[in-house]
Amino acid sequence: MNGITLHGGYIPFGGTFLTFSDYSKNALRMAALMKIRSIFVFTHDSIGLGEDGPTHQSVEQVASLRLIPLMDVWRPADTTEAAVAWACALKRRSGPTSLIFSRQNCPYLVKDTTQIEHIYHGAYIVRDTKKPQVVLIATGSEVGLALSTAELLASEGIKARVVSMPSTTTFDRQSKEYKSSVLPSGIPRVAIEAGVTDYWWKYGCAAVHGIDTFGESAPAGVLYEHFGLTASNIAKTVHNILGN
Repeated sequence: MNGITLHGGYIPFGGTFLTFSDYSKNALRMAALMKIRSIFVFTHDSIGLGEDGPTHQSVEQVASLRLIPLMDVWRPADTTEAAVAWACALKRRSGPTSLIFSRQNCPYLVKDTTQIEHIYHGAYIVRDTKKPQVVLIATGSEVGLALSTAELLASEGIKARVVSMPSTTTFDRQSKEYKSSVLPSGIPRVAIEAGVTDYWWKYGCAAVHGIDTFGESAPAGVLYEHFGLTASNIAKTVHNILGN
């Protein structure tokens, strides 16, 4: 892929399971180092792939890709976010892009025109409320979980804003004003992603729901329950943060 890009005439893309990104790390790094437009497509991105077990369940790979300088990383939550991610990857000429997709089905997120435009900024508000008491940040398959958590919190009298952040690398390049409009100061933040938690603390989170161990072999729903990635468990964390 890198050779084809350097030769010119084509925009190459290639796909494999996310866990196998480790095998291609030298090529990924060289694409970024050379600032070329290779597009790496990774699927089966978390414990959500199920019974294949921890050898195939990606835990640390998303974070490691985000740490490569000049590598743009997108983890879309639905078809609209995926289309925007592809558009950004094709338009980008200053470096490679990694597109990361889940195996399991994800709910479609109804969005207005403004929200769709804001996807291009790497993060945007999916669900809002007047005077939110907490901001839930999620990516990919966990955005649906964040929305379920917000609904549960609403039934308990707690107002939550839900932010989808399909591309942290893109969001980090936005203006201070835009970042503040999505993640306002003074409101506690809780990040949700089915992977290692270390990366998310830089966003000033009060808590992060993720996985800091390797996965297990079981159906996706069972694993999410096992690792505490459930609406009820995240809502409990929010209650603790708010002192309820």
